[in-house]
Amino acid sequence: MKHHVLIPLIVLGASAAGGWYWWTGQPAKANLPAEQPQAIPVDTAAAARRDVPIFLTGLGTVQALNTVTVTSRVDGQIQKVSFTEGQDVKAGDVLAQIDPRPFKAALDQAVAKKAQDIAQLKNANIDLQRFLPLYKKGFATNQEVDTQQAQVNQLQAQIQGDEAAIQNAQTQLDYTTITAPIAGRTGFRLVDQGNIVHAADTTGIVAITQIHPISVVFTLPEDDLLTVTQAMAAGPVSATALANDGTTELDHGRIALVDNQIDQATGTARIKAEFPNQKNLLWPGEFVNVRIEVRQQNNALTVPSAAVQRSGDGLFVYVVKPDSTVEARPVKISTDTGEFALIDSGIEAGEQVVVAGQYRLQPGARIRTNDATGQPSATAAEQTAAPPAT
Repeated sequence: MKHHVLIPLIVLGASAAGGWYWWTGQPAKANLPAEQPQAIPVDTAAAARRDVPIFLTGLGTVQALNTVTVTSRVDGQIQKVSFTEGQDVKAGDVLAQIDPRPFKAALDQAVAKKAQDIAQLKNANIDLQRFLPLYKKGFATNQEVDTQQAQVNQLQAQIQGDEAAIQNAQTQLDYTTITAPIAGRTGFRLVDQGNIVHAADTTGIVAITQIHPISVVFTLPEDDLLTVTQAMAAGPVSATALANDGTTELDHGRIALVDNQIDQATGTARIKAEFPNQKNLLWPGEFVNVRIEVRQQNNALTVPSAAVQRSGDGLFVYVVKPDSTVEARPVKISTDTGEFALIDSGIEAGEQVVVAGQYRLQPGARIRTNDATGQPSATAAEQTAAPPAT
């Protein structure tokens, strides 16, 4: 019976001890300071006023300034091809040689015919000079003199025709030497040595493209056309050709012209820019972006473009408050250059905004600003609360 009484007493004592421990421990935990949320590391920058160039960017296609398909202007066999595929040539450089012998023979015939007619003219003139004294003495009729004069005139006209025939034959002979009509770069050879070519052929022998300088035709929305024309009226408008990544600069040039009409189907205007292309980074048919500077905004309030965020209510930035918390501040921007956003309203110069790490933030969150090494530095609140060193 003693065991039946002892066991309940032991259980009751253990329960009482546990209750006392819980009762005495609760007030101690309640008196502990509330745990501060962990600061979120971010990068910040100050809103500042600066002079900002304003750019417009459009997508365009590189075009050779001039493109010529070199063809033969006479029929014949190609004796020699004098260019290498991909070679840079100058205007007048020999590209190919067509067999000149038939054309040289035609030229010689024309020259001989002229010499023959000159001899006949000389003889006709001598006869005319003989008829004139006889006519004055009455031994020759007026008709005989007129007939002889007509023969002289006919031979003179014939010689003029011979001269034209010689020039034509010489031109045909010159055509057998095919030269580059423009300076540029040759493409693939379209006809090999030994083949017969004709003046009526459309294939050609080689295509030459002028790539120094080179042009890019790009489009901009019609709403930007007034800005572009005003910039061109003020002076030359610089243009920069960019690679597909939008940042790598390929070449620098200027605007050459704006097309005289707007494409009604797309609502865009075509613009041509010219580039020196000395490094051969632009090739005909290539797609590139063209950035043009249309004006400069002076003393504009700016923040880095990365600071501007978008929500369902519009654009906003996270502004750092003195207690190292952030506030989501609505802003209005006039232009975003890709590097800077120009602020119309919402923040003041000198205010710190978050430029990296926003995805972890919400209004009221505590932040820790990264230093120049990318490591978190102490927040202003933590530096104030830190105990003095001993």
